[in-house]
Amino acid sequence: MEGKKYLLGLTLDELKSLVGDLGMSGFVASQIADWLYKKKVGSIDEMTNLSKANRALLSQNYEVGVEPPVSCMESADGTKKYLYSAGKDRFVEAVYIPADDRATLCVSSQVGCKMNCSFCMTGKQGFASDLNANQILNQIQALPESGMLTNIVFMGMGEPLDNTENLFKVLEVLTASYGYSWSPKRITVSTIGVMKGLKLFLEKSDCHLAVSLHSPFPEERLSLMPVEKVFPLQGVLDLIRQYDFSHQRRVSFEYIMFNGLNDTPRHANALAALLKGIPCRVNLIRFHAIPGVPLLSSDLDKMNRFQELLNRKGVICTIRASRGEDIFAACGMLSTSKSGKTK
Repeated sequence: MEGKKYLLGLTLDELKSLVGDLGMSGFVASQIADWLYKKKVGSIDEMTNLSKANRALLSQNYEVGVEPPVSCMESADGTKKYLYSAGKDRFVEAVYIPADDRATLCVSSQVGCKMNCSFCMTGKQGFASDLNANQILNQIQALPESGMLTNIVFMGMGEPLDNTENLFKVLEVLTASYGYSWSPKRITVSTIGVMKGLKLFLEKSDCHLAVSLHSPFPEERLSLMPVEKVFPLQGVLDLIRQYDFSHQRRVSFEYIMFNGLNDTPRHANALAALLKGIPCRVNLIRFHAIPGVPLLSSDLDKMNRFQELLNRKGVICTIRASRGEDIFAACGMLSTSKSGKTK
């Protein structure tokens, strides 16, 4: 109901504060968390081990706050793109990617994005707002295939480390024993290198990290990613080198390949030299054409040669399979600028 606050997305400490304000016993917070994140109920009335009086009191100002997707598009390859409401006339997209042995959800963290990377439709959309913890978690909990998920990647709309307060709340709920109890190794957070957020993430989280790189040369990266001027890649790498990625936690570098721009042997050699000493993986990604952007993708032969050269240099390198391009669900293709006008 309008005016009510949502429970989904609250941490255990926030739930303890909430029940304390309502005059309930502290253990009620753990009961609510169990109903929200373990049993995944849709209403307060389903929380049957809470007294009727407590349920009635809670229902006066709160509801669970799970909202189903507005729509779904399915790709020929089985990928599904879900549209979720994110407030009045605002929407975000999440992408469900099933595979033989895993099922990954690509989650959004903002409506639009501030970073304005030249190859990304979300950046072309501009920035509207951060998503709160409820709006991020709702993409996961309200997903029809939620029970099938093996991995979550924060690689959807927005820059996760530009929304750290809500990101960290979500990561806590996902990994805490009172929440989903997921291993951090099932979660990857992507960033273009927002330094303050990155430092907090490296200190506070054990989740995997993915860094958008796209060129080893500063001027060239700047032409693709304006953020290079504010947060130079060299500074990002210097920070990453201060942390241990030699065990279970991984860092990967995303490298979208553009024909004639960043796909030469010179680039591969410079990239290998730049990443020397960092235990990491490089993921090569085919550029997916978007309206109004003259960039072209490298062909598969060039990508294979680039991969082979990096592997010979001792850098683990893979070519990421493209999924969902026919429904604009592939890397760099998410945008809801039209949804806000038409819904």
